[in-house]
Amino acid sequence: MPVTLADGDPTRALKCAHGGPVLQGRLRASCDDFVVEEVLGYAPSGAGEHDFLTVRKRDRNTHDVARMLARHAGVAQLAVGYAGLKDRRALTTQHFTVQLPGRASPDWQSLDDATLTIVDVARHHRKIRRGGLRGNRFVISAVDVYGDRDLAESRLAQVGEHGVPNYFGSQRFGRDGGNLVQADALFAGRGRRPKRELRGLLLSAARAQLFNLVLAARVADGSWLQALPGDVLSLNGAQRQFANDPDDTSIAPRLAAGDVHVTGPLCGRDSRALRPGGVAAAREAAVLDAWSDWLDGLARFGLDADRRPLRLRVDDLEWRWQGSRLQLRFGLPAGAYATAVLRELIDERAPGG
Repeated sequence: MPVTLADGDPTRALKCAHGGPVLQGRLRASCDDFVVEEVLGYAPSGAGEHDFLTVRKRDRNTHDVARMLARHAGVAQLAVGYAGLKDRRALTTQHFTVQLPGRASPDWQSLDDATLTIVDVARHHRKIRRGGLRGNRFVISAVDVYGDRDLAESRLAQVGEHGVPNYFGSQRFGRDGGNLVQADALFAGRGRRPKRELRGLLLSAARAQLFNLVLAARVADGSWLQALPGDVLSLNGAQRQFANDPDDTSIAPRLAAGDVHVTGPLCGRDSRALRPGGVAAAREAAVLDAWSDWLDGLARFGLDADRRPLRLRVDDLEWRWQGSRLQLRFGLPAGAYATAVLRELIDERAPGG
């Protein structure tokens, strides 16, 4: 199905779960208003051929930092490992490894400047792999905030209790959804075939879009927190997936408690991932049948089908008001987007935003 640049941000129209934003304000007014701390879930081992770097960066993207580390160490970029991409316009702390077999560590602190600080260096026995993290901690401030604060407090309590739809954020889709335009061209065979790295980003964006559309439909009909016949469920914080048993009376209270989640499709070729059936499969097909060219393309380019939770639990949510500034603190698991939380509360399209 064709996508045009006129569509703009493809996350704008996605259905909110708790009634829509009740505040207006500015986000990322400065990098210090969007603080991210990566949580790997383990510490460096203290020995091995990799330097394990803890890096604090401001207004720099992860790819640029990885290239700079490789140049400084005189190694190929493939020797640099990191768990995930972090926002550029933010103050982020994340971890990198640099493989230095039989070599001493370079002077990493000489890289320190106004945009980057090497916080710590240790030795480690293996490369950090993509996706190999527990999650991220956020401290996010919205400025020039106005709106109904009492209603905002109620909305925050809802988010803390029930979570939010686990949408992929706009970062996945590029400026004005441009990654989706290119993905559509790739599937249709239009233009030059992109290089491998870009092709991976486009394929990832395409199936994120399909997941978001399925999730939005479940939010719209109120079933994103309900297990339908044929649904595939997942354990909170784990990879285990299992088919919903309509006769299992424990599922509803476990869903309410956040112990299990309904899942949606990460489309691709047939794999070992469980597939929905019955009512749940029909709901997904009602959304995805219009995207047959994309479904075929994702399978043709070799992405394995998988499932993703429809709900995002927001850990340790705290907030405080400072005049017209609202500061939020919370944790999210790996693969989740802070924008999925913010969109339930704050409209960034305020005048001057």
